[in-house]
Amino acid sequence: MSFKKILLKPVVLLRRILPGWVFQLQHYLEARLAQLMYINPSNKMIIIGIVGSKGKTTTANILWGILNSKTHPTGLIGTADIQIGNHKVKNHWHKTMPGRWHTQKLLSRMLQADCKYAIMEVPSEAQQNWRHIGINFDLIIFTNVTNEILAVHKNSLELLHKHNKRLLSKFYKLNRKTIDRITVPKIILANQDSNYFNDYFKFKADQKYAYSVNNSTSDFFATDIRSGIKGSQFKIQKQNFELNIPGEINISNATAAIATAKILGLSLKQVSKKLSTYKEVPGRMNLIEKGQPFTVVIDYAHEESGLNYILKWANQVKLKHSKVITLICGQGGGRDVKKRPLMGEMAAQQSDFIVVSNDDVYDDDPQQIIQDIIKGAKKVRPNLERVFNIEDRREGIAKALSLATKDDIILITGKGVDTSMIIAGSKIPWNEHQVVREELAKLNIKK
Repeated sequence: MSFKKILLKPVVLLRRILPGWVFQLQHYLEARLAQLMYINPSNKMIIIGIVGSKGKTTTANILWGILNSKTHPTGLIGTADIQIGNHKVKNHWHKTMPGRWHTQKLLSRMLQADCKYAIMEVPSEAQQNWRHIGINFDLIIFTNVTNEILAVHKNSLELLHKHNKRLLSKFYKLNRKTIDRITVPKIILANQDSNYFNDYFKFKADQKYAYSVNNSTSDFFATDIRSGIKGSQFKIQKQNFELNIPGEINISNATAAIATAKILGLSLKQVSKKLSTYKEVPGRMNLIEKGQPFTVVIDYAHEESGLNYILKWANQVKLKHSKVITLICGQGGGRDVKKRPLMGEMAAQQSDFIVVSNDDVYDDDPQQIIQDIIKGAKKVRPNLERVFNIEDRREGIAKALSLATKDDIILITGKGVDTSMIIAGSKIPWNEHQVVREELAKLNIKK
């Protein structure tokens, strides 16, 4: 950053001069002040917090789709969506969990809208900045942990776990609420398929439950799984469920949402009916259909674990003669540089064609980011055959679509439902779904 830019941004200069604990104290005090200003709205609703580095967004959105109705509005604060009942709130902050003042204000608005439930993604980086302070959680879901956000925690997985475990260690001590004349217990629901299940399940709670797609000893176990391009079918406790979101990984997320709804008092039959009408999680495994003879999927996958899931899914469901065409990208602005070649290598191993393009590059050199990804692809394809360097994202999408023939699968990854791209320090409006539809229309595909 230039000296001129530093002068224009005093906070940046202060962060370089003052010790980190000064800002941590500021964040904590702001959280407590916001809690007082909005008169503790979380004390008057059932608050469901979701922790983990994978599966939070899908679980939160599916659960919101199950719980929300006109007569029983439900709140949601997460990466892809902020909802107050059926009213959608634009996420201007581009954060999974907005800053302390905004979070308490949103909870207050949910309370005013008669929401009984508020669902919140609670990422470890938000906890690091005390955004969760002043929120009285009632049910905490642990999904899973991958290496997705290690850059935020100085490349230490232990720091990620430290924040999540600190929340769970204090969870049981939070005040019990009385809602609808019923005392609300403190409940933990954890993914028994995670390698870290025991680490999170050990914490004290009034009630504890496990869910799984692999372990039949769990309280909520998904069986008879059938997964295809457009969705999945499965059973839990002999009840049939239909999920209109592709990918077996999403069955695990749906199982967490189903288990939560059942714990909160809904019957599995009621949950099954609601789930069958839920269409998609914004930016996650979204199918774009304009009559084309091939499959186009938009997904937020922006790191190696998410990319691996979607690539494996594509190779599992594709026909023998089909190609997998993947557009990948990497972020600038201090994001994890180490993941870029890993993503390139992974895409080269599991795709027939690769297009490497732009994402939020901030002030970084976009070609450097692209070359970091291509470096990984070179390990698999030394001559870079069927690897395309197309910096402009729209042009990259157009190229990926142009490579497709009947029954192919095109994966457009990295942006999801982000409403902007940040390039050379400037925020550019962006709508991935609209751009893909526009470029499909240019192909003049007859329905």
